Parts: sequence; C-alpha cells; structure tokens
Amino acid sequence: MGSALDVLSTAQRYRLDRARAEFDAEVIYLNTTTMGLPPRRSLLALEAVLQDWRQGTADPLDYDGVLASARASYAELVAVDPSSVAVGSQVSVFAGLVAASLPASSEVLTAAGDFTSILFPFHAQAGRGITVREVPLERLADAVTARTALVSVSAVQSADGRIADLDGLRAACAATGTKVLLDTTQAAGWLPINAGHFAYTVCGGYKWLLAPRGTAFFTVHPDLSDALVPNNAGWYAGEDRWSSIYGTPLRLATDARRFDLSPAWHSWVGAAPALDLLNEVGPTALHTHALGLAERFRRATGLPSADSAIVSALADELVPDLMTRAGIVGSVRAGRLRLSFHVSTSEQDTDRAAQVLAGHLRP
Repeated sequence: MGSALDVLSTAQRYRLDRARAEFDAEVIYLNTTTMGLPPRRSLLALEAVLQDWRQGTADPLDYDGVLASARASYAELVAVDPSSVAVGSQVSVFAGLVAASLPASSEVLTAAGDFTSILFPFHAQAGRGITVREVPLERLADAVTARTALVSVSAVQSADGRIADLDGLRAACAATGTKVLLDTTQAAGWLPINAGHFAYTVCGGYKWLLAPRGTAFFTVHPDLSDALVPNNAGWYAGEDRWSSIYGTPLRLATDARRFDLSPAWHSWVGAAPALDLLNEVGPTALHTHALGLAERFRRATGLPSADSAIVSALADELVPDLMTRAGIVGSVRAGRLRLSFHVSTSEQDTDRAAQVLAGHLRP
C-alpha cells in the first residue's frame, strides 16, 4: 500500500515525524473532530504556569506575550496579518457578533445540517426580521441571490467531513455583494485556508488546532472592521489593555483586537505551542498527511474516495465493541461513524484501524 508521505520532501517528512513524536496517546486516536490531542510542548508549558499559579508567582502581564504568539501563529496558519485576528473563547460568541451587526430584515443563507454555533445566532435575530434560508451544502453557491446579505457556513462539515465549494461560493458572493462568515473549526490545521478571502471567519481551537477548550479565533476583513460594532467590548479590547480597566472614555484597539474577549489565560498557554507545532509542519504537509491517511483507510476498508481528512461511514452493530477491544477512539455523528486523521496519526494507526473495521463499514 502506498505511503501518505511519498509526495512529501525529506524536510517535510522530518518535520512531520518530529511533530508526531510529541504525542503520547495510549489508543489509536481518530477523534480530532471532537477534541484534538495536545503536543508535549503544550503540556510542559501548562505545567509550568500551573506551578507558578500554585506558588503565587504568576504575573498576569506575562500572558499578553502568550496571546500575541498565538494570534501571530494562527494568522500565519490562515494567511492573514495578525491585525485582522481577534481572540476569544467560543465560536458562537463571534457568530453572534456578526448576527447582531446585520441590518434589520436581512437574509442569511446557511447549509442544511451545519453546526448550530453558526446557525443559532442568526435564528435568534428573528425578532429584528432576520430571515434564515437553508439549502443543501451542494447547492449553496447557486442559492446566493442579490437579497442574501450573508452566507454562514462551515468550510468542512462537522457531521460528515464534506467540504464546501469555497471557490464557487466566493464567486457567487462577489457577483451579489454578499458577505461570507466561514467557520474553519473543522478545517484550519489540516486544510489550507486563506481567511483573507472572506468577510469573517471563526475557528474553535480545541480540535484541529490541538489547543485547550476555551480558545477561539475571529478574523475580520480589514475593509469591514470599522463597520462591525464591538458589542462584547471589555478591558481586553482596549488599545492599551492595562490602562483600559477602569472608566471612560471608550478607548478600543484600532485593529481587530477591539473584538477580543478577556481570555482564559491557561488555555492560551497551551494553545500557543500547539500552533507553533502546526506551523513548523506547514499547511501543505499537514494536508497531504491527513488526507493521505484518510484515503489509505478508505481504500483498505472499501469506502469511496473523498477529499476530506474526516471519514464518515455507516457501521454495523459489531463496530462499537471492535473499536473498544482494539483501543480505537472515534465518534458517532448524525448516525454515522466519524473518524479523523491528523498530525498525531501514524500509518500504523491507520492500517490497524482499517484491519479491525474492514467489512463492517459501508458508505
């Protein structure tokens, strides 16, 4: 069976092997779509700051550097300037910010069955006359009209790994002046994404970015930053955070930091090293590796080829017990088995999982 690494350069293979050596799973972990595994460097960083906290030697100002590092690393990963990136804790908070900014009676277009964190915030605006129109993912670009103010969609569907036609969507929206809110939570970290191509993007950090829960990113196209009201502004959104703690006047950051939310510090201590690791490997190698292993698994189990690092299949009644006994960790979404392949996954993991599950899966 061909290797997923065959098309990578020697340098790319070396960086990938070095990165994978930082993971210590005691199982065959194919569940990044639910929760990413932390690299060793993240755990070491967390252990150090927790010890500082325990001993009373922690300095909150030190966390500003951690946030700046995570912001810059994420910006590099999604090909934008750090000034376009805001940080927070949850995708839905940033989606709600965009929803609240829409003019009354706007139409929002969404994909059927998408993740609710980028759906519910718009439905919650019904009292202002915001209407949400839902179509199948495959028809999304064709459904954009001049009345559509915004398309809110995941780059990769959480339930089954289908990838949106981003080029087609961009072209359709350019023709009508429609903005796009793209959720990259199931994409950034394995699928190369240029966030600058979209009005807004949101990304939860605790999956493919391998960060602790409580980390999220929001990118705003520079042309739109001034038009978006920072409804959640607090002290951390200030131009000089530590002089924005008390009183008025309003003195927010001039770039996307005005949309920052006060961070859960320790979560970001774990996030920054993980993002560094992903950038060390690089988007091209991450994509080649993850997609190559997913395809290797599909071939070995008789599933049709797909362009996603997420494998979704119908499983027979024996699969749960087979996976438990073999130490294979996945998840079930929308009634289907969901397995995901990332930097922490090896070819040996993939082959063993395929050996156990062959004959028990169907499209």
